[in-house]
Amino acid sequence: MDWQALFLSVKLASVTLLVLLPLGLVLGRWLALHQFKGKAWIEAAVILPLVLPPTVLGYYLLMLLGGASPLGRWANDALGLQLSFNFVGLVIASLVFNLPFMVQPIQRAFEAIPANLTEAAAVCGLSPWQTFLRVELPLAWPGLVSAMVLTFVHTLGEFGVVLMMGGSIPGETKTMAIAIYDRVQALDIHSADQMALLLLVLSLIAVAASFVSTAYFIRRKGQVS
Repeated sequence: MDWQALFLSVKLASVTLLVLLPLGLVLGRWLALHQFKGKAWIEAAVILPLVLPPTVLGYYLLMLLGGASPLGRWANDALGLQLSFNFVGLVIASLVFNLPFMVQPIQRAFEAIPANLTEAAAVCGLSPWQTFLRVELPLAWPGLVSAMVLTFVHTLGEFGVVLMMGGSIPGETKTMAIAIYDRVQALDIHSADQMALLLLVLSLIAVAASFVSTAYFIRRKGQVS
Protein backbone atom coordinates (compact mmCIF):
# COMPACT_ATOMS: atom_id res chain seq x y z
CA MET A 1 0.00 0.00 0.00
CA ASP A 2 1.39 3.38 -1.03
CA TRP A 3 0.21 5.53 1.91
CA GLN A 4 2.13 8.53 0.61
CA ALA A 5 0.15 8.41 -2.63
CA LEU A 6 -3.10 8.04 -0.68
CA PHE A 7 -2.29 11.07 1.49
CA LEU A 8 -1.44 13.10 -1.62
CA SER A 9 -4.72 12.11 -3.30
CA VAL A 10 -6.78 13.07 -0.25
CA LYS A 11 -4.85 16.34 0.06
CA LEU A 12 -5.44 17.14 -3.62
CA ALA A 13 -9.15 16.30 -3.34
CA SER A 14 -9.52 18.44 -0.20
CA VAL A 15 -7.74 21.48 -1.69
CA THR A 16 -9.73 21.16 -4.92
CA LEU A 17 -12.99 20.99 -2.97
CA LEU A 18 -12.15 24.00 -0.77
CA VAL A 19 -11.18 26.16 -3.74
CA LEU A 20 -13.97 25.09 -6.09
CA LEU A 21 -16.87 25.24 -3.61
CA PRO A 22 -17.14 29.05 -3.34
CA LEU A 23 -16.34 29.46 -7.04
CA GLY A 24 -18.91 26.84 -8.04
CA LEU A 25 -21.52 28.32 -5.71
CA VAL A 26 -21.15 31.80 -7.20
CA LEU A 27 -20.92 30.64 -10.82
CA GLY A 28 -23.67 28.02 -10.55
CA ARG A 29 -26.11 30.42 -8.91
CA TRP A 30 -25.30 33.16 -11.40
CA LEU A 31 -25.91 30.85 -14.36
CA ALA A 32 -29.15 29.59 -12.79
CA LEU A 33 -30.68 32.99 -12.08
CA HIS A 34 -29.60 35.08 -15.06
CA GLN A 35 -30.41 34.97 -18.76
CA PHE A 36 -28.10 36.83 -21.13
CA LYS A 37 -26.61 36.66 -24.58
CA GLY A 38 -23.68 34.27 -24.69
CA LYS A 39 -24.82 32.21 -21.70
CA ALA A 40 -24.79 29.03 -23.78
CA TRP A 41 -21.10 29.58 -24.59
CA ILE A 42 -20.21 29.99 -20.92
CA GLU A 43 -22.13 26.82 -20.02
CA ALA A 44 -20.39 25.00 -22.88
CA ALA A 45 -16.99 26.14 -21.61
CA VAL A 46 -17.84 24.97 -18.09
CA ILE A 47 -18.89 21.52 -19.26
CA LEU A 48 -16.05 21.12 -21.81
CA PRO A 49 -13.75 19.19 -19.42
CA LEU A 50 -16.44 16.47 -19.29
CA VAL A 51 -16.25 15.74 -23.00
CA LEU A 52 -12.55 16.30 -23.61
CA PRO A 53 -10.27 13.28 -23.08
CA PRO A 54 -8.27 13.92 -19.89
CA THR A 55 -4.97 13.58 -21.73
CA VAL A 56 -6.05 16.22 -24.24
CA LEU A 57 -7.04 18.61 -21.46
CA GLY A 58 -3.78 17.87 -19.65
CA TYR A 59 -1.82 18.48 -22.85
CA TYR A 60 -3.34 21.91 -23.40
CA LEU A 61 -2.83 22.86 -19.76
CA LEU A 62 0.81 21.77 -20.04
CA MET A 63 1.26 23.84 -23.19
CA LEU A 64 -0.34 26.82 -21.45
CA LEU A 65 1.35 26.57 -18.06
CA GLY A 66 4.53 24.55 -18.67
CA GLY A 67 7.98 25.99 -18.11
CA ALA A 68 8.44 26.68 -21.82
CA SER A 69 5.20 28.65 -22.15
CA PRO A 70 5.09 32.47 -21.78
CA LEU A 71 2.77 32.20 -18.77
CA GLY A 72 4.91 29.51 -17.18
CA ARG A 73 8.10 31.54 -17.68
CA TRP A 74 6.45 34.66 -16.25
CA ALA A 75 5.23 32.80 -13.14
CA ASN A 76 8.69 31.36 -12.62
CA ASP A 77 10.57 34.64 -13.14
CA ALA A 78 8.14 37.05 -11.43
CA LEU A 79 6.71 34.87 -8.68
CA GLY A 80 9.25 32.07 -8.35
CA LEU A 81 6.39 29.66 -8.92
CA GLN A 82 6.48 26.59 -11.13
CA LEU A 83 3.06 25.73 -12.56
CA SER A 84 3.70 22.17 -13.71
CA PHE A 85 5.24 18.94 -12.42
CA ASN A 86 4.56 19.82 -8.81
CA PHE A 87 1.56 19.94 -6.45
CA VAL A 88 0.58 23.40 -7.68
CA GLY A 89 0.27 22.01 -11.19
CA LEU A 90 -1.89 19.16 -9.90
CA VAL A 91 -4.22 21.62 -8.16
CA ILE A 92 -4.58 23.79 -11.27
CA ALA A 93 -5.33 20.76 -13.44
CA SER A 94 -7.76 19.39 -10.87
CA LEU A 95 -9.63 22.70 -10.60
CA VAL A 96 -10.16 22.87 -14.36
CA PHE A 97 -11.04 19.19 -14.71
CA ASN A 98 -13.54 19.21 -11.84
CA LEU A 99 -15.25 22.52 -12.59
CA PRO A 100 -18.32 20.92 -14.25
CA PHE A 101 -18.73 18.45 -11.40
CA MET A 102 -19.03 21.36 -8.99
CA VAL A 103 -20.98 23.87 -11.09
CA GLN A 104 -23.58 21.67 -12.79
CA PRO A 105 -25.31 20.21 -9.68
CA ILE A 106 -25.32 23.62 -7.99
CA GLN A 107 -26.76 25.32 -11.06
CA ARG A 108 -29.54 22.72 -11.36
CA ALA A 109 -30.34 23.04 -7.64
CA PHE A 110 -30.79 26.82 -7.85
CA GLU A 111 -32.79 26.50 -11.08
CA ALA A 112 -35.25 24.24 -9.22
CA ILE A 113 -36.07 26.92 -6.64
CA PRO A 114 -39.43 28.56 -7.52
CA ALA A 115 -39.03 32.25 -8.31
CA ASN A 116 -42.09 33.11 -6.21
CA LEU A 117 -40.25 32.05 -3.04
CA THR A 118 -37.49 34.60 -3.50
CA GLU A 119 -40.07 37.21 -4.50
CA ALA A 120 -42.05 36.47 -1.32
CA ALA A 121 -38.86 36.78 0.73
CA ALA A 122 -38.23 40.22 -0.77
CA VAL A 123 -41.82 41.27 -0.02
CA CYS A 124 -41.31 40.15 3.59
CA GLY A 125 -38.40 42.54 3.86
CA LEU A 126 -35.47 40.15 3.55
CA SER A 127 -32.36 41.55 1.91
CA PRO A 128 -30.79 39.65 -1.03
CA TRP A 129 -28.13 38.26 1.31
CA GLN A 130 -30.75 37.15 3.86
CA THR A 131 -32.81 35.58 1.09
CA PHE A 132 -29.77 33.66 -0.07
CA LEU A 133 -28.92 32.38 3.40
CA ARG A 134 -32.44 31.65 4.67
CA VAL A 135 -34.31 30.60 1.52
CA GLU A 136 -32.06 29.71 -1.40
CA LEU A 137 -29.17 27.95 0.32
CA PRO A 138 -31.31 25.55 2.41
CA LEU A 139 -33.34 24.59 -0.66
CA ALA A 140 -30.23 24.13 -2.80
CA TRP A 141 -28.39 22.15 -0.12
CA PRO A 142 -28.86 18.68 -1.72
CA GLY A 143 -27.29 20.02 -4.92
CA LEU A 144 -24.35 21.40 -2.97
CA VAL A 145 -23.81 18.07 -1.24
CA SER A 146 -23.88 16.24 -4.57
CA ALA A 147 -21.43 18.72 -6.07
CA MET A 148 -19.01 18.37 -3.15
CA VAL A 149 -19.11 14.57 -3.18
CA LEU A 150 -18.73 14.33 -6.95
CA THR A 151 -15.78 16.73 -6.89
CA PHE A 152 -14.01 14.97 -4.03
CA VAL A 153 -14.50 11.43 -5.34
CA HIS A 154 -13.67 12.37 -8.91
CA THR A 155 -10.43 14.00 -7.78
CA LEU A 156 -9.39 10.86 -5.92
CA GLY A 157 -9.53 8.88 -9.17
CA GLU A 158 -8.00 11.42 -11.57
CA PHE A 159 -5.34 9.94 -13.82
CA GLY A 160 -4.82 11.35 -17.32
CA VAL A 161 -4.82 15.07 -16.63
CA VAL A 162 -2.82 14.60 -13.41
CA LEU A 163 -0.22 12.50 -15.18
CA MET A 164 0.18 15.06 -17.96
CA MET A 165 0.54 18.04 -15.59
CA GLY A 166 2.44 16.38 -12.77
CA GLY A 167 4.10 13.21 -13.94
CA SER A 168 4.81 10.58 -11.31
CA ILE A 169 7.04 12.18 -8.66
CA PRO A 170 6.76 10.33 -5.31
CA GLY A 171 5.51 12.58 -2.55
CA GLU A 172 4.89 15.45 -4.95
CA THR A 173 2.63 14.37 -7.83
CA LYS A 174 2.24 10.58 -7.55
CA THR A 175 -1.42 10.10 -6.62
CA MET A 176 -3.21 6.82 -5.91
CA ALA A 177 -4.42 6.43 -9.49
CA ILE A 178 -0.87 6.82 -10.80
CA ALA A 179 0.49 4.52 -8.09
CA ILE A 180 -2.00 1.82 -9.16
CA TYR A 181 -0.91 2.21 -12.77
CA ASP A 182 2.77 1.95 -11.78
CA ARG A 183 2.10 -1.19 -9.73
CA VAL A 184 0.26 -2.85 -12.63
CA GLN A 185 3.13 -1.94 -14.97
CA ALA A 186 5.52 -3.56 -12.49
CA LEU A 187 3.24 -6.64 -12.32
CA ASP A 188 2.70 -6.06 -8.60
CA ILE A 189 -0.96 -7.02 -8.82
CA HIS A 190 -1.35 -7.54 -5.08
CA SER A 191 -0.47 -3.91 -4.27
CA ALA A 192 -2.60 -2.68 -7.15
CA ASP A 193 -5.54 -4.71 -5.82
CA GLN A 194 -5.18 -3.22 -2.34
CA MET A 195 -5.03 0.37 -3.55
CA ALA A 196 -7.85 -0.06 -6.07
CA LEU A 197 -10.07 -1.65 -3.41
CA LEU A 198 -9.33 1.19 -0.99
CA LEU A 199 -10.31 3.79 -3.59
CA LEU A 200 -13.47 1.82 -4.34
CA VAL A 201 -14.45 1.70 -0.66
CA LEU A 202 -13.70 5.40 -0.10
CA SER A 203 -15.75 6.37 -3.14
CA LEU A 204 -18.65 4.14 -2.09
CA ILE A 205 -18.67 5.60 1.43
CA ALA A 206 -18.63 9.18 0.09
CA VAL A 207 -21.47 8.58 -2.35
CA ALA A 208 -23.54 6.71 0.24
CA ALA A 209 -23.00 9.57 2.71
CA SER A 210 -24.31 12.05 0.15
CA PHE A 211 -27.47 9.97 -0.37
CA VAL A 212 -28.02 9.66 3.39
CA SER A 213 -27.57 13.39 3.98
CA THR A 214 -29.89 14.26 1.09
CA ALA A 215 -32.56 11.86 2.36
CA TYR A 216 -32.22 13.31 5.86
CA PHE A 217 -32.63 16.84 4.49
CA ILE A 218 -35.75 15.88 2.53
CA ARG A 219 -37.20 14.15 5.60
CA ARG A 220 -36.54 17.20 7.80
CA LYS A 221 -38.01 19.46 5.16
CA GLY A 222 -41.18 17.35 5.09
CA GLN A 223 -41.47 17.49 8.88
CA VAL A 224 -41.12 21.28 8.88
CA SER A 225 -43.72 21.62 6.13
